[in-house]
Amino acid sequence: MKKDDIIIRKFQLSDLNELYNVLSDPEVMRYIEPPYSLAQTEKFLITAGLCETPLIFAAEKDRRLIGYVIFHEYDEDSYELGWVLAKKFWGNGYASMITKNMIAKAAEMKKDLVIECVPEQEKTKHIALSNGFIYIGNVDHLDVFKLKVKR
Repeated sequence: MKKDDIIIRKFQLSDLNELYNVLSDPEVMRYIEPPYSLAQTEKFLITAGLCETPLIFAAEKDRRLIGYVIFHEYDEDSYELGWVLAKKFWGNGYASMITKNMIAKAAEMKKDLVIECVPEQEKTKHIALSNGFIYIGNVDHLDVFKLKVKR
């Protein structure tokens, strides 16, 4: 493992406080939902991260939780990809690294990828387009980008 590696792993209940630090930050949650309380974070962790088939995974760098990765079935042929990172880790290229890692994972699985974001999320759109995703339209007030993964 190189020093710059980001590890994507299954969540643990011990991640609760660090996840709360991410989800309670109004700036992080600006385009997602209102900031979470500790109780909301715990419910989210249990229902989305600790379930049998997780919808989210912990993103870790140097043994520190930096945020989470959304990676779950979107439709029959595709997985949804997203990320939510703690503000102190913004601007380091971590979202791009995560995207590249998950593109490789999707290729192994022979699945396409979809990224959804609100139209105001310029950085997310930039990451999607710079990684070969194609804008396919606005659905339910979200811009949708798709990457046909080489099989």
